[in-house]
Amino acid sequence: MRAIRIAEPRRIEFLDAPMPEPLDGEVLVQCSHVALCGSNMGQYTGQGVWGDLEFPNPTGWAGHENIGTIVQSRCEGWEPGTLVLAQPEGYFGFAEFIRSKPPGIATLPPDAPDVGALVVAQPLATILRALTRTGHVINQRCAVVGQGPMGLVWTHVLGRMGAKQVIATDLLAWRLDWAKRFGASAVVDASKEDSAEVVRELTGGEMIDFCVDAAGKADSLSTAAYLVRHGGRLFVFGMPDYNDQKFPWYAAFRNETQIITCVGPECGAFFQTAVDMVVGGSADLGAMVTPRMPWDQAAEAFEMYAECAEGSLKLTLEL
Repeated sequence: MRAIRIAEPRRIEFLDAPMPEPLDGEVLVQCSHVALCGSNMGQYTGQGVWGDLEFPNPTGWAGHENIGTIVQSRCEGWEPGTLVLAQPEGYFGFAEFIRSKPPGIATLPPDAPDVGALVVAQPLATILRALTRTGHVINQRCAVVGQGPMGLVWTHVLGRMGAKQVIATDLLAWRLDWAKRFGASAVVDASKEDSAEVVRELTGGEMIDFCVDAAGKADSLSTAAYLVRHGGRLFVFGMPDYNDQKFPWYAAFRNETQIITCVGPECGAFFQTAVDMVVGGSADLGAMVTPRMPWDQAAEAFEMYAECAEGSLKLTLEL
């Protein structure tokens, strides 16, 4: 089967790998689409917490946003021929065939006009899980720091959930255009403006009830910390670059900021809900699945994603 692996920092290899065999309770999925994720980028560049990673990486690792068709099943209720969103076992998703099992699998409508666009349900599912770990956002002032794919999903979902304001910040102006498209009530170009001062003005001095850092960078976390009102909530959602990372702890301590985190494969429990939201239009996110690139351009795709190339959002490889 076709597969890729990261041979060394910033170098992709194409391989002909053995096809996996599903275990009891699993299905074998032939993939048609595999999306890249920001969590893959440290692995690709060999930087940050991934600095001690051994190369070459295991074949197919660590892809985890897959769409395809079940071709073999050892799981009751999941029949061959079913189109699915699937979370691969072991996160070996950069491959033509993957093993998967419930709950990390969801049915997709076979007549969907744009199947590839439905891959956005995977990141949406991670945010639905995250929202179970915090209070409501109805009629609250919210901000999202970082408007990459995950930040854009946060921006969109918070607006749909009844937030009073959703202020989006980013260092890249082209991403802010997308933030407006996905429902931001205001945007801040952090490359030119002091985010805290702009937010203070936009909120009439009230600041932010619920702030999400969707980037995980030291600078983005520091920015987010100073946007939160006294006693407000800061959701650290973006994967930090380093274990020991600078953060304004004294300011957050004096502000009595509530800090929340969330990570892990448990998002599979929210896959079907996320799919139903995207298919039904209550989460209108398919436009961010761009660009779509053929499998044999994976090396170019990884480099584009790592460099935040303009127009590169939920970049997806097509098999």
